[in-house]
Amino acid sequence: MLKDFIEQNGFELVDIEYVKEGSNWFLRVYADKEGGIDIDDCGRISEYLSVQLDEKDPIADAYFLEVSSPGAERPLKKTQDYHRAVDSHVFVTTYEPIDGSKEFEGLLTSFDEEDLVVEIGKKKVIIPFTKVASARLAIVF
Repeated sequence: MLKDFIEQNGFELVDIEYVKEGSNWFLRVYADKEGGIDIDDCGRISEYLSVQLDEKDPIADAYFLEVSSPGAERPLKKTQDYHRAVDSHVFVTTYEPIDGSKEFEGLLTSFDEEDLVVEIGKKKVIIPFTKVASARLAIVF
């Protein structure tokens, strides 16, 4: 429903989640664009999607629609996200331990679609892409 609108307007669909919090359901859409997305962009996407959802009515339960930016700690979902994150600080979790750990935070120095190389201090950790459970940009304080 959203793909053509996103592409035609220069946006990027980062993630969609449908989650229950307490007794309420939320349909959350995270979008971005070159130079960053603003509140007006989120409003345009929300208005468009709201009309589409009303017409097609794919979700039986009552829910709240939220459209927002992915934030400063943007999740890395697609391979292009990882490529774009090279030379950025990241936080990565894995499905199984690598060198005794399942959490890694450091500089993503390279990504070749098979392995991520994360520099943590003076140590470089090679993380097979197939073992990545989640990854996001991380803010360094």
